[in-house]
Formats: sequence, C-alpha cells, structure tokens
Amino acid sequence: MFDMKRLFPLLLPLFFLAAYSFAGDLPDPGGDPSQVALSPQQERQIGEQGMIEIRADKSYMDDSEVNDYLNWLGGRLVANSSEPGLDFEFFALNDHAINAFAMPGGFVGVNSGLILTAETESELASVLAHEVSHVTQHHLARMMSSEKYDSIATMAAVAIAILAARNSPNAAPAAIAAPGAALQRQLTFTREHEQEADRIGLTTLQKAGFDTHAMPIFFERMQRETRLLDYNAPSWLLTHPVTSDRIADIDNRVRQIPFHPVPDSLEFQLVRSKLRVLDKTPQEAIAYFTDALSGPRKYGNPVAQRYGLTLALLRSGNLPRARQELELLLKQPRGHDNPDNDKPGDDPMIQTLAGRIYRAEGMSHAKLAEFYRAAVQAHPLHRALAYDYAEVLIEGRRYDEALKLLDARITTHPNDVRLYELQARTYAALDKPQEEHHALAYARISNGDLRGAIEQLELAKQSGSNYYQLAVIDNELKEFREVAAAHGKK
Repeated sequence: MFDMKRLFPLLLPLFFLAAYSFAGDLPDPGGDPSQVALSPQQERQIGEQGMIEIRADKSYMDDSEVNDYLNWLGGRLVANSSEPGLDFEFFALNDHAINAFAMPGGFVGVNSGLILTAETESELASVLAHEVSHVTQHHLARMMSSEKYDSIATMAAVAIAILAARNSPNAAPAAIAAPGAALQRQLTFTREHEQEADRIGLTTLQKAGFDTHAMPIFFERMQRETRLLDYNAPSWLLTHPVTSDRIADIDNRVRQIPFHPVPDSLEFQLVRSKLRVLDKTPQEAIAYFTDALSGPRKYGNPVAQRYGLTLALLRSGNLPRARQELELLLKQPRGHDNPDNDKPGDDPMIQTLAGRIYRAEGMSHAKLAEFYRAAVQAHPLHRALAYDYAEVLIEGRRYDEALKLLDARITTHPNDVRLYELQARTYAALDKPQEEHHALAYARISNGDLRGAIEQLELAKQSGSNYYQLAVIDNELKEFREVAAAHGKK
C-alpha cells in the first residue's frame, strides 16, 4: 500500500536543507551581485523552508477551493511566462491587507484582502503576473544570494522575516528577527526590478488572454488609496511602491494593445463570495447577500451572490432555507457574461456546496455516494469533492472504495496532508494500527514535521508484524533519522 517512491517529493526539501547547511555549499557572492544566482534547487529549498513556517501560521488559508482557484489562475499565467516549466504554488492567506508576495522557488502568496479588492479577474491576474515575473526573473533570489548568508536555512529565515514585515509594516521592528531587520532595505525590490516585473508581467497577462488594461487601472486605484490612507496604505504598495512613472509606463504600453473585454470566470466570483462569507458572521453574510440579491440596489453576479447566501445559511444552521436557496441556485442561469455554460449547478464549487447540504440534511449514504461519484467523475481535479466523497465512503463503511479513491489521489498529490489523514482514518476504522500510523507519518512529513513523522513511524513499527511493511518502515526511519541528524549539525 505504501511506496517509498512517494516519500521522495516529501523528503526532498529536508534533504536539500541538510545538503546546503554549510557556507561552503552556497554560491560565492563575490563579484557583480547581478550575476550571482542561487541554483533552482536552492531557490526551491528556501521557498520550501519558508512554506513550512507559513503553513503553520494561523493566517494560512487551508481551503482547497480557494487555493485550487489561485493555482488555476496562476497556472494560466505561468504557462505563458518566460519560464513555463517552472514549478509554482499559489496559496491564500486570511488577511485583510491588500497584499501579494513571491518567494524564491515559485511560491506566491495572495491575501484575501487583495482578492476582494480586485474588481475583475484580470485585475487579480495582473498582480499575480507581476509576482510571477519577480520569480521568473529571480529578483529576490539574486538579492538574497548577493548577501553573505552562511546557509540555506538562514536564507529561509530571512525570507520569513521579510514577509512578516511586508504583511505588517508597522509591526516590522517586533516581527523581524536579526538579521532580517538589518537587511530590510537591501531586500526591497529596486525600481529596476519593479519596472521589469511590470513589463514582463504585462506581456504574460496579454499572452494568457486577460485584459491588459486592468493593470494600470488597478495600480491607479491602489495609488489613490495610498494617498487617502497615508500610513495605513495597502501593504502591497509599501513593498511594491507604485510611482507615477511606473503607471505612465504601463499605461503607454497598454495603449498600444487593442482593447477587448474579458469576462470573469464564474470561479472568480464564487471564490470572492466564499471569502466574504468566511470574513463575516453567518448573520452578517446572510444580510449582505440578501441585500445584494433583492435590495433596492442589486449588485454583483447573481449566481455568485446566491451561492454566498446559500453558504451563509448552511453555516448558520438554517438547513430548510439553505436547501430552498440551493434549488434556486441550481436552476439559475449564469448570465450573459458566461455564455459558455448556462448551468451553474454543474460548477464544482456549487456541487461541493450541494453535497454538504445533502449531508447535513441526513441523505442516505447510498444516495450521497451516488451523488459524489458522479460529481468527482465530472470534476476529477476538484479536491474538495474528493475529500467529501472519501468521508462519505468512510461513514458508509465502504472502506475499500475509500482507500482506492485516496490511493489514486495521493499518486497525483503526494504532498496533500488531508489525503493522508483520511487514509489514516480509514485504516483506524479497519483496526489496522500499523497502516494508520504509517499514513500519519506521511501527513506529518508533508507538513514539515520531521520529529512527528519519526514518532509515527516508530508507532507503526510497534503496531504490526507484516514483514514487508516493517522493512519499508525501517528504511524510512533510517532516511528520516539521517535527515534529523543533519539538521542537528547546523
């Protein structure tokens, strides 16, 4: 059931940390700093180490639907960038600050405040294109490699310190640990870096089929907010200062590109509605979306607004009305801005919401399994549906089907903590403690918890007598302990 090959992508960041823990393993920063660059593996390692800290932070938004949308949107941009083969990961943070940031290795964070501030999908895409360009041009990696850090781990720590300062500029002195505070100025993007990211980002935006006019529109709006808010300016502007020269340069470039309207995807609108629901109390969200749908001044996409209302009603526990609004939602046409598909009920986010209402109502396991089987088959890449389907199978004691589903998903998503946790839950229900702890070990290492993974492997070793499984566990324990010992030498 468990495959050692599956461990490779999980342990890779930790092996690189061990390999690059000493100054001699880093590039020589002498000479022209602009010519100094970290290797792709070192860039990725810095980012991976930073992500361990970010995922552990309470602001990290562990919502597969929001993050899947960002990766779909970002993926379109990366595919049209100067390095389409570069591995990227986009993720959301539950933070009102209007901010987005890029880390070495292709990790791009987007605050919920930025997603809600963007009025169109092209505006959001313009910011992501800018951040993608910082990564493909290796701006931050070059700045970091030009400083005389003695290890990859130190670089990762500095990256986290800088990110803390960027998200909370007023709290920077307390948030940044030395050497981060002393290097804030050196690690701020230069004017040349920003202009290059604007120029290349605009090209990427155009190639990906978005409205290029959205970039100067967004920048102008942010500049106006800066003047109004003074020191409470959006964080994105404090770390990516938008000057009049930059806006003029982008605007001049955009004027040479023929304008054509680009409709927002329904997913963009649904994600924004979901974020509004999560940002408010259920009653506040119900009032907001009720007013949007039937108030004196109706506003927004009606499908997305009804989705938000239905989700808020479910969160409030008002199942009868949630079901009533769901039925309206399933029948409601998308509208003229989405002529490609007139059935919003086919959308995976709406399917996920429908399934959760059916489960809350107590629909039979047989009918739920039938619903989810069809939904997952129609939307095989939508992780939320797969998670819920696995839970339904486990609750219905259809353990073999659950394990088959989870094994297939883990093959394509070997770093997905939720899949391993569901796998462990299935083995626990089957009273297979060795397999349960083995799955939990994978969950721990996926979260960067090396010690926790070793503990789970030791428990797995004590819990069973399957010779083949014990041999696998022994090999994994050896690998994990070697990495832990390397960590201890730093």
